[in-house]
Parts: sequence; structure tokens; C-alpha cells
Amino acid sequence: MIITASSALWFLPFVLPISIWVAWNDMKFMKIPNKAVVALTAVFLVVGALVMPLADIPWQLLQLVIVLVIGFLLNMIGAIGAGDAKFAAAMAPFVAYGDIRVLFYLFAAVLVAAVITHRLFKRSTLMRKRTPDWVSWESRSFPMGLALGPTLAFYLALGVVYGA
Repeated sequence: MIITASSALWFLPFVLPISIWVAWNDMKFMKIPNKAVVALTAVFLVVGALVMPLADIPWQLLQLVIVLVIGFLLNMIGAIGAGDAKFAAAMAPFVAYGDIRVLFYLFAAVLVAAVITHRLFKRSTLMRKRTPDWVSWESRSFPMGLALGPTLAFYLALGVVYGA
């Protein structure tokens, strides 16, 4: 992996709670809060300025802009939600450019696991009794935050172990 183990280690403790919050909130309300997007971006700007070469930060932020534009185009045709597009854009600066292929494979695996888990829990009477007001149980859409948040957390965790 291209991300440095040091950067991944510094980012992970700040990103992990935001990722959990996004997954939970998207399952409960079918919304990814703008506060989560702002918080994730702030973590990159603050922690990134401390642990990354300053010359790399503008390039990483360019990834945010590119993913945001692509996300909004996908949102306009109804392929993804606006919250998903914004959160994916906020995730983008954390990913080293050379690791994009790794991230796509990781996202695919996490997405499959998230869909299966969500569908199983949706049919579980125990889970439904404990979370009767979760909007995602009745929604025809999938709470993509359940896959996006963990993808970033797993990417950083892998970066800690296998990073440069």
C-alpha cells in the first residue's frame, strides 16, 4: 500500500468514530449528516497538516473535488444519494492515489458484506425489536453509509499494517 503506516495510524482514531456514526445514522435515518462530512474533512485538514508532507495536501484535496463532482453527477441521475456523494468526497483525501485500486476492491467486499448483513438483520426479529424505528428496515434504498464508513476505516486499518 502507498499510504504510510504512520499517517494511517494517526488518522484512524479520529476517522473510526465518524465512520461508525455515519453507518449507524444512515441505517437509523437513511441520512448521512452534513456534520459528519464536515468533521471528516476537518480531521483530514488538521491531522493531515501534522502528519503528511504539506505539498501532498492540495493533491489529496483535488481528489475530494473530483469525487464530489462525480458524486453529484451520479446523484443527478439517481444512482446514489447526496449524502453518499458528499461523504465519499470527504473520504477521498485520506486515500493515497496509488491505493485507489485497493480501495475499490475493499469497497466491493465491504459493500457485499454490508448488503448481506443488512438484509439478514432486516429479517431478524431480535434486531427489529431492538431497533424498531430504523428507517432502513422499510426503505427500498440501501443505507450506503453502512458500506462507505467501514470501507474508510478498514482502508486505514490495512494502512497501519501494510502501509509504506
